[in-house]
Amino acid sequence: MNILLVDDSRLARTELRHLLQVFPDVTVIGEARHAAEARTRIQELRPDVLLLDIHMPGETGFELLASLEAAPHVVFTTAYDEYALRAFEVNALDYLLKPIEAHRLAAALDKVRTKLRPAVAVEAPAFTTPEEPAATPLTEHAQVFVKDGEKCWFVRLADIRLFEINGSYTQIHFHEHRPLIPRTLQHLEQRLDPRVFFRANRQQIINLKWVEGIEPWFSNSLKIRLRGGPEVEVSRQQSVRFRELLSL
Repeated sequence: MNILLVDDSRLARTELRHLLQVFPDVTVIGEARHAAEARTRIQELRPDVLLLDIHMPGETGFELLASLEAAPHVVFTTAYDEYALRAFEVNALDYLLKPIEAHRLAAALDKVRTKLRPAVAVEAPAFTTPEEPAATPLTEHAQVFVKDGEKCWFVRLADIRLFEINGSYTQIHFHEHRPLIPRTLQHLEQRLDPRVFFRANRQQIINLKWVEGIEPWFSNSLKIRLRGGPEVEVSRQQSVRFRELLSL
């Protein structure tokens, strides 16, 4: 477990290093004193986990996360308890109050280990900018950062059941959330694993592992029912591909 410490207090970083020494599977691979430095270190070092302070000079820990397209797992470390709810709204794994107690740190690291088991390393950003070169498809366990207005989430691709066009944006369906991102389906289709994500029609990409039911539809096409909804009509051409893909 490779950890990056992000805190403007040298004393706090030193204390965290001391506490982490007792965990043989943990390596502190770097430190950052503020958000700008953390962004550079994240890109260089690709840590599995951020131990992230909230109050720092310049940008807060929340603002740092909002600026990232993809991020490591996050455990907040702070002297303030009023941000706990907001921390969990952005899917932080834990929220540790300073001074940090050893047993609370151990519990937080256990949560990280659980998350790291299916995907040992943090994946590359899922939603690259148009000028970036094409990347290899992401696995379903990749964790991506999604921002919609003031709300943001860390989301595993495996938890996204549907991408669909909504005006000039793409809407993502995961859990009860429906955020919009400024990406085209064509762009997403190039990044998503075709063994898991299927282009059902011009408007929608579905996660095949969320398919709950299939039924014949008009003109030899298919209708697919996803767990948690909605139903998706597969175009006639894509219905042929879908049958071949799943040997129906």
